[in-house]
Amino acid sequence: MASKRTDDKKEMSFLDHLEELRWHLIRAALAVLAAGFVAFLAKSFIFDVVLFGPKQADFFTYEVLCYLSQSIGVDDSFCFKELPFRIQSRKMSGQFSAHLWTSITAGLIIAFPYILYQFWSFVSPGMYAGEKKQARIFIFFSSVLFFAGVVFGYYVICPLSINFLGGYQVSNEVFNDIDIGSYIGLVRACTLASGLIFELPIVIYYLTKFGIVTPDFLKKNRKYAIVLILIISAIITPPDIASQIIVAIPVVVLYEISLVIAKRIYKKQIKENDRPSR
Repeated sequence: MASKRTDDKKEMSFLDHLEELRWHLIRAALAVLAAGFVAFLAKSFIFDVVLFGPKQADFFTYEVLCYLSQSIGVDDSFCFKELPFRIQSRKMSGQFSAHLWTSITAGLIIAFPYILYQFWSFVSPGMYAGEKKQARIFIFFSSVLFFAGVVFGYYVICPLSINFLGGYQVSNEVFNDIDIGSYIGLVRACTLASGLIFELPIVIYYLTKFGIVTPDFLKKNRKYAIVLILIISAIITPPDIASQIIVAIPVVVLYEISLVIAKRIYKKQIKENDRPSR
């Protein structure tokens, strides 16, 4: 039967499940290390092009914002020749540690689809056969949303934050010498946090599927969700309205998409429950 669970195999004990989980975690960790090793070797590209890209005046985001600001005749703060700060290493092992942890972070991002595959492989034996067929769809859309979030964080949140924080001064007597760990931590937080936030539709899909939330709940609390989104946007972006709106808009769109998904899942579940059993 199509709906039969895949437990025809010998039922596993709790320790067997732990052993199975251990091997899935090991395979996921090896994938991260392998991808991280490749990133470690590509040091010049990772640092000079990717990480230090948002520090350059000719970065894509700055050029777009400069053009837009000049077109509509508003503040041209994004039109500059150089950001007024330097990046330094204040520890003996600072640059090596930054290289090592950045490579691991890059490996985590690159290996994300495989990590999802290992997660699905672990939970799928307890699912129905029809649910197992959704593995490719789950991995594909989760990966697409995650990478879209990483790109959004890198090209939108990072430049806005770096431009504001790197140029902020309490006095002309103070020059911004930014530690490399602090700079990379900002880039890492912006990209990874954005990637996880973009997983909202997937999270809502499964919360609805398992009956934890309903479309009515999401619709009723929409205004609170928007306020929360604006608060989060205010925390992770410079304190100006334009930056907050730029960050908040895609998250609000994701929430509305999640609401549509929840409605479809809920209606489908109602139809299945109302269907007479044979």
